[in-house]
Amino acid sequence: MDAAASGLLSKMADRPYDYLSALGARIAIARNELGMSQAKLAEALGISLRAYQSYELGKRSIPVEALVELHRQYQVDLNWILLGAEAVRLEHDLTALEEFEVALDRYLSGSGTKLKSEKRGAIAARWYRSFLEGKEIAMDDVHTWIELLRE
Repeated sequence: MDAAASGLLSKMADRPYDYLSALGARIAIARNELGMSQAKLAEALGISLRAYQSYELGKRSIPVEALVELHRQYQVDLNWILLGAEAVRLEHDLTALEEFEVALDRYLSGSGTKLKSEKRGAIAARWYRSFLEGKEIAMDDVHTWIELLRE
């Protein structure tokens, strides 16, 4: 196998982990927005706490049944949970998103906090989705999300 093919296979192998990590980050943010503990949400979804924690950590993919229940009970946006930034309409106000990302980077570097890019992306995508829906997210809430997703 040549180097290019080997590199492509390596990238493909990383994708499921990157996706699950980002999915887990979005699930954690949604849970925080609901104001629920992991145990309470796991119980509401009919899954074990240990299984739920593995979803938030990006170790396993959350079952479709649990996602349907999450939407049915709490009206959580499954497009955002599953797709993150891919569901965002780019024709909207990208200037606000750029300003948010600058503020986010400033906070992360100023506090010495390290986040994997997919978790940082989940935060930015959630903030932007709320912005598009006309719901302002306070930076204190964003700081809480960061604490939930800290390395």
